[in-house]
Amino acid sequence: MAEVRAAHATDVAAIHGICTRAFHATYRDTLPAGYVGRMLAEFYAPDRIAGRIAPEPPGWLGYQLVEEDGRMLGVAAGGLTDPGAAELFMIYLEPSERGRGLGTLLLDRITEQVRDLGATELWVAAVVGNDLGVPFYEARGFTIQSKRRAYGSTDAEDAWSWLLRKFI
Repeated sequence: MAEVRAAHATDVAAIHGICTRAFHATYRDTLPAGYVGRMLAEFYAPDRIAGRIAPEPPGWLGYQLVEEDGRMLGVAAGGLTDPGAAELFMIYLEPSERGRGLGTLLLDRITEQVRDLGATELWVAAVVGNDLGVPFYEARGFTIQSKRRAYGSTDAEDAWSWLLRKFI
């Protein structure tokens, strides 16, 4: 049975691997390769992950892992961004494990954490064209609020994200 737990320092390689494989699988046909490479280097390099394992509430609550039979299958992270508002910063699953409810387990964990800190709304950015992520969030009560340039996207790359919100 899959369980969600806080990440430990020994989980850095697993987090790096999950994020790298999931990012490539999700965005290989949606985002330019240069953008994908920059985002992986900025957010999911092992040294960055290692430096962010420990929570720094309220803005960063650490990585949460979903594990089954000793295998790490997914990772998520979130935190407060303003009084009463929180953001799901990332959620990634091993591509072969999608559709099993693991993403919902991770989302529920982040929602519980930020609600305990006083959040009444949870935000997430999903890349336009992410045909798995946007329907996942909408099926769980998120609604699209606006569209913005994707974090770190250049004019030439022209990548955009939907901003979705759910009241919690």
